[in-house]
Amino acid sequence: MSLGRRPAPLGLPRRALRVAAHTATVLLILSAPGAAYADAGDTVYLTANSLPTVIDNLQTWVMGILAAIATLFLVLAGVYWATAGGDPAQVDKAKAALKNALMGYGLAVLAPVLLQVVKGIVGG
Repeated sequence: MSLGRRPAPLGLPRRALRVAAHTATVLLILSAPGAAYADAGDTVYLTANSLPTVIDNLQTWVMGILAAIATLFLVLAGVYWATAGGDPAQVDKAKAALKNALMGYGLAVLAPVLLQVVKGIVGG
């Protein structure tokens, strides 16, 4: 039984994974919406959004999530390609990640069209 260090996942150096995790944490903190606080003496009224507003908000979130995932795959493709060192398997892995990134950006661009179809179906 070996007591040595385990290999890093995804074939990346541990430092690259730590930097990626830190970057993702910073992006998550910076992109979190601010909280709204009511004054303790004011009456708070809760209202529901209309269906078109909900669908528009959903569209914004879906586009953002797809763009973020596509950007992650684009960065991974760059790291795979930079660390390939001429290894054809690693280059193929980089090309696959690049293809996934392009598909993600394509879906992010098509998200408004798909949500317009949903809006038309539900009558919003």
